[in-house]
Amino acid sequence: MSAAPPPLRIGFVGSGFIARFHVKSFESVRNAQITGVYSPTPKNRLALAEQVNAAELGPCRAYDDLESLITAPDVDALWLLSPNYTRLEVMRALADAVKSGRSKIRAIACEKPLGRTLAEAREVLALAESAGLAHGYLENQVFSTAVERGKEIVWRRAAPAAGRPYLARAAEEHSGPHEPWFWQGDRQGGGVMSDMMCHSVEVARFLLTAPAAPRASLTVKSVQGSVGYLKWTQPRYAERLTRDFGPEVRMLARPVEDFARATVMLEDAEGHELIIEASTSWAYVGPGLRIDLALLGPEYAMEFSSLNTGLKMFLSREVKGGEGEDLVEKQNAEQGQMPIIEDEAGVYGYIGENRHMVECFRHGRRPIETFEDGVEVVRIVMALYKSAEVGRTIQMSDEELKTYVPVPARGEGGR
Repeated sequence: MSAAPPPLRIGFVGSGFIARFHVKSFESVRNAQITGVYSPTPKNRLALAEQVNAAELGPCRAYDDLESLITAPDVDALWLLSPNYTRLEVMRALADAVKSGRSKIRAIACEKPLGRTLAEAREVLALAESAGLAHGYLENQVFSTAVERGKEIVWRRAAPAAGRPYLARAAEEHSGPHEPWFWQGDRQGGGVMSDMMCHSVEVARFLLTAPAAPRASLTVKSVQGSVGYLKWTQPRYAERLTRDFGPEVRMLARPVEDFARATVMLEDAEGHELIIEASTSWAYVGPGLRIDLALLGPEYAMEFSSLNTGLKMFLSREVKGGEGEDLVEKQNAEQGQMPIIEDEAGVYGYIGENRHMVECFRHGRRPIETFEDGVEVVRIVMALYKSAEVGRTIQMSDEELKTYVPVPARGEGGR
């Protein structure tokens, strides 16, 4: 009997909101240690290292520079969680260090999206492969407990009797991101289409893909997309963003979309037509982050809504409290009737995705979400942006997608 591989020692690049979410999820992941963290903000990286150590997930050290983290002797894998505009720089540094022998890192996991453009995403994949790195694409909704369980039942009980599912619907919306760079098209890659449509497209592709079949078994034929500038380009809300985030966020001069819609036409290996309908928004004001999913077939339907929780709380106007997100992510109120997500890290899929990536990297298995999937998601999103810009359906054979940059990322406005 062979010995089990040792725990995976992980370095974090990035120390913001999503990194803190990942740390919380690792409290439920075995066989992993977070041994290092780097970000250019000393206060944030020190705070994240302290969070890791307080949770007994380390020992974790905060590094002053990226090179020190990726060449540290106790880092086997990197979790790339830094802002979109830094991803390519980090990947180039990592690939160079691995190929030169300065780094012993053997695996890389990257948050969505893989790149701000298709060219960037393809370079990220090429860099990982040139350095011989195992790679995993961190799309948390695919690993949501409800998604995994719902897909398993549909494909085990319903599809064999009635036929494969043919329509997936996915929607995600909240009241807007936490950090200023999300609102800057050139740094983020666009607006809500770039930021959140990657979630909806990939979780829908996952639900439509037969168990054990590769995502490539579905061929994307064409897409139709549209965008809206609903709330945050109104003068009073644009001024609020500038007040909250600083003068670099200029929604009136350089707007980014806060609503996006997508229709994606696909075909399976047998030639069956499949459809994804998706929408995303930063203009939703409700209890907090809302994810709505549905999977439909000839004689069945699966539905999930993240705010349709079993646990709810009512607080009257007499209960006063400061602002926070202790009940649900992107919480918009502290009074009234509110749903409570008992375990956000599990419900949203962060525990499942990190457990999966850790075990795949430890045992040398291929993750179910790789950088190849990340590239395909960016390709679809770029086609949707182009469709919104030119006002027509885009065929996925269009070669212009290789160099396409969305309107908000070009700094040309977009309204």
